[in-house]
Amino acid sequence: MSLIDGSSPSSISERFFNTMISDLKISGHFLPDTKHHKGSIDSGMIPPTLKSKDIIVKYNLIQSSGLKIVIKVFKASNSSLIATKDYSISSVSKYPFLAHKAVSEINNILRFSSVDWLNRYVVFSRYTGPKRSVIILADYTMQYQKNVIRGGLNLFPKWADEKQSSFYYTSFNGAIPTLYKLNIYSGSKSRITSSQGMLVCSDVSPNGSKILLTMAPNGQPDIYEMSVSSRSTRRLTNFAGIDVGGKYLGSSAIAFVSNRLGYANVFKKSIGGGSVSQLVHRGRNNNSVDTNGNKVVYSSRESSNSFSANAFSLYLTSSSGSGTRPLTTTGVNQFPRFSSNGDTILYIKHYNNRSSIGYINLSSKQTMLFPLGGKVQSIDW
Repeated sequence: MSLIDGSSPSSISERFFNTMISDLKISGHFLPDTKHHKGSIDSGMIPPTLKSKDIIVKYNLIQSSGLKIVIKVFKASNSSLIATKDYSISSVSKYPFLAHKAVSEINNILRFSSVDWLNRYVVFSRYTGPKRSVIILADYTMQYQKNVIRGGLNLFPKWADEKQSSFYYTSFNGAIPTLYKLNIYSGSKSRITSSQGMLVCSDVSPNGSKILLTMAPNGQPDIYEMSVSSRSTRRLTNFAGIDVGGKYLGSSAIAFVSNRLGYANVFKKSIGGGSVSQLVHRGRNNNSVDTNGNKVVYSSRESSNSFSANAFSLYLTSSSGSGTRPLTTTGVNQFPRFSSNGDTILYIKHYNNRSSIGYINLSSKQTMLFPLGGKVQSIDW
């Protein structure tokens, strides 16, 4: 595929083009031509040098009361027009989302499997100083960022619904940790619950009616499930140690991190009760986990000496613990998160004194890294 840019020169022209190229690559469905071709969108002619391509996309960016894009999708071999679409956003600063929308729609026009995750917000907490942090909304490339919560220490943001209209977060600004829910459009905030010691919303049920909490009202953290409507809770784990980071594993079980073996590892249990079983059988420090259907991704320390330099790799496995395979090889790779369709994994990578946000397309094995400044405490998308 090749892109032909028919826009007037502007300060975002090159960045917009590069964003579309990144989207096309990580989708796993295209081998994009990285040359920034220029040409009129009004002409149906395809340059002879591009006739060997399968698809040509011509686009025109228009800056007026925001930003608008018109795209035309052509079959290169015979110059036939496949589709014409246009999209707009109210703010030029959100141009990455316009690029993401265009590519996800091009993908749909050509009837490939959905990559609508490109359009989703990433929410994360970044430390800004001692006992201070900021919670930020961003696009997946981190080119767009907006601070939504400032002041004090606010951590562990977690999307509250599939539409990404609200997220949960924990405030450490009062006498005890308190969980809040913030609507990103109206700005309205509601208090959910408070708990001594530790309080984290680690997962939300598919319909948003229940949430998994890590709480430590009696000293040691355990996993609890809360009904959002009634605010009633039930304790799911009961261990004289550490149980944290619960994730829904299908509709009837959870995966979580525990030190039951004397080191951090991933376990599972039925929500209705029953015994706890070991889910991961490799590594001696598996300190974070995420799930999507029967897929499980976790971060595992690779260093054999506890005093050596940190090295954490990501591994993909199943809910039965079978088919385990590594996803990363170098650096410290943490905070793995599945995309909404489970086809792509987001993670934070620290390597050679640099921090990046990374993505792995599980089908195509395409990977991408984008620069990430500051120390990220927690992330979700």
